[in-house]
Amino acid sequence: MRRRRRFVLIALCAAAMGLVAEPLAAQTVTTNPATSSAGKPRGPQVDARLERVAKVPGGTSLAWRKGDPVPYLALQSGRVVPLVGGRAGAPVLDLEAQLSRNREEGLLGLTFSPDGRRLYVYFTASDGMNRLVEYPVRGRKGRPLRIAGDGRELLAIEHPGRTHNGGQVAFGPDGMLYLAVGDGGGHRGMGPGQVPGGNSQSLDTLLGKILRIDPTPSGDHAYTVPVDNPFVAGGGRPEIWHYGLRNPWRFSFDRATGDLWIGDVGQDHWEEIDVVPGDAGGANFGYPLLEGTHPLNATEAPGTVAPVYELWHRSGNCAVTGGTVYRGRAVPELRGHYVFADYCKGDLKALKARRGAVRSLATVRLVAPLISSFAEDPAGELYVVSQARGVLRVVPDERKGR
Repeated sequence: MRRRRRFVLIALCAAAMGLVAEPLAAQTVTTNPATSSAGKPRGPQVDARLERVAKVPGGTSLAWRKGDPVPYLALQSGRVVPLVGGRAGAPVLDLEAQLSRNREEGLLGLTFSPDGRRLYVYFTASDGMNRLVEYPVRGRKGRPLRIAGDGRELLAIEHPGRTHNGGQVAFGPDGMLYLAVGDGGGHRGMGPGQVPGGNSQSLDTLLGKILRIDPTPSGDHAYTVPVDNPFVAGGGRPEIWHYGLRNPWRFSFDRATGDLWIGDVGQDHWEEIDVVPGDAGGANFGYPLLEGTHPLNATEAPGTVAPVYELWHRSGNCAVTGGTVYRGRAVPELRGHYVFADYCKGDLKALKARRGAVRSLATVRLVAPLISSFAEDPAGELYVVSQARGVLRVVPDERKGR
């Protein structure tokens, strides 16, 4: 049975229900067994609540532009809208006519360049390609943002199926642009469009990978490949940063340590959270040889990186939504915890990890239906994008007598 992320406003499928900030040491293989939702270390009780920022359903990604206090929301339907006064403003960008919108498809990712002069979107196009496009933007603080020129396509990736598209696009601490790409669909890395052994394990395709590029043009190429990418000298596509992923829907960098956190949507039984040093490429996360730490198409997978945490489908989970390490000030109990959720179950989870093992799992007790992504504002405060409820902010619960 194949579990798929479905971005439609459906009935809630399930609800209710440490330790210092230091970067991970450079490593290639992690052998620590992952903590799972079936076995949980103790952590703090978090007194917080979800405050609605904007009742705009159907969102997939939220981002801020340097110098602009207004958040911008990508809608799966293809529009990018500012959120002003609790509502969606006039679209800054409308890609609806270019999109394929079957099932998981649509406008999936949004980010701005560090200087705020360019906007990047990742979407599933009607011609069967997944496209990463850059747009120049203009707009002074307090004035509406506008697109200031034609889009420039950086990547067009042929996608054989309708599912497992990936979606996250973000700049890393190193100023490079990172993109999460799914394996192209199929079951256990097999089926139409999959190469023998699975796209995720093949270094000749961009599917099932985290990519890393410099968006600066180079000669006839739309971008530059960083010289320290792991396969730039050969052995694989030079854009590849990490591989062995099924559908890395959301990833983020810890703003304090630079560590890279990935939420990879699983196959039959397990969702996984991965964390690796942000400055070390070439990790193989094992899919479809493994699902999390569990054998799938192989009994052994030497040289792979084990997840730090797993979510079991029997606990009501179906598709992990990767989040971010909280570095804000509003909710002290959450500081240093990686906050994430499951799209079906909807309950927020928060963990701290060190040296590849979970040291703390906080009790959050916050639930929102159909969580598609998390975001940090410039101050490090945490936002939740729910496709049913709109954009929510995690704030202290004053009723608890803080």
